[in-house]
Amino acid sequence: MARSWTRLHEHLGARPGPLTFEMVKKAAEAGLAESDDLDWKEHLPQPPREGRWNELAKDVAAMANTRGGLLIYGVTDQTTKPVGIDPDDVNAQQYAQWIRNHVQPYLPDVSITVLSSPEQALSFLVIDVPASPMAPHHVYGTAAKDKDQQASVVPYRDRDHTAWMAEHQIERAYRDRFTRAQRTQDETEALGANVLESVLAEQAECSAWFIAVARPDRPLPRTAPPLAREKATDVCSTASARSQHMTRNPLVAGPLRALEIVLPHPRPGLRRWTFSTLARRLGREVLAELHHDGSCVLAVNLSWRALPREDEPTTELLVSADAAGACCRDTLTLAQDWAATWAWTAPSR
Repeated sequence: MARSWTRLHEHLGARPGPLTFEMVKKAAEAGLAESDDLDWKEHLPQPPREGRWNELAKDVAAMANTRGGLLIYGVTDQTTKPVGIDPDDVNAQQYAQWIRNHVQPYLPDVSITVLSSPEQALSFLVIDVPASPMAPHHVYGTAAKDKDQQASVVPYRDRDHTAWMAEHQIERAYRDRFTRAQRTQDETEALGANVLESVLAEQAECSAWFIAVARPDRPLPRTAPPLAREKATDVCSTASARSQHMTRNPLVAGPLRALEIVLPHPRPGLRRWTFSTLARRLGREVLAELHHDGSCVLAVNLSWRALPREDEPTTELLVSADAAGACCRDTLTLAQDWAATWAWTAPSR
């Protein structure tokens, strides 16, 4: 499944969603120029010959090393005329193998799709390359004079063409990788800390909480339109129903079920929708947040009705094991359904 927001979406004014044949055709006929995240190609990828680099691997790595982008085959690069490709000649398995063999570190999220007109008269091959958090990616190949000698280069997109990184650019790319990883960790911890502060502010007595934070590696761009209130409600409702269907004990309701009373009316926040029963004191206290960048949060009071047996008195703070298991299921389904809403492939942390 490819990204849901690309240069073609932006150019055509389309909402986030899967790329379609009509979108590619309209963009090509409108003369959308090549850029650092769009590369029109007339012919299908070819295997390397006479010791040359694998061009597909080079183009994919260049997109991943920059900010991601689309390689679209079946459109002339100069005139953007949609000439199409023969879908029978497409070998997605071979293309994926070239990328695996020649690009390091491994790129797991490259999407290879054939888009055809309803009457199958015209087809395009679309290779969607997300920006990689593991950049820089090296391309490995052999030279014509010495095929036993492996060499590597680091390509990147410079406006509408591919160039090779110099040493100082490679050094900066590695520094950026480590900075991104640290920033992601810091943002995740900050989001969890904010939620913890919010739930504890409503507590008059000691309690134990389940708090989970899921964040995509590639958040939706801030230029993308925010999700509508009704869609946010649908995401929580669907996740709750799907989680309950998967449970082995139907008598144990997941925490998302406790939000049913507030599902129709989520509260708007700072680039987020919030569902909360914290102030209602009705049943188990639950807080769920759907952030417009793809993050989601679930906080649940595990102490509610976690009572000791009469023959086992205790002074310790008890939690419900069944509730904890239901929290894990609801967290996974909520994160998956939230990501699927934008047709994302980015794994959550």
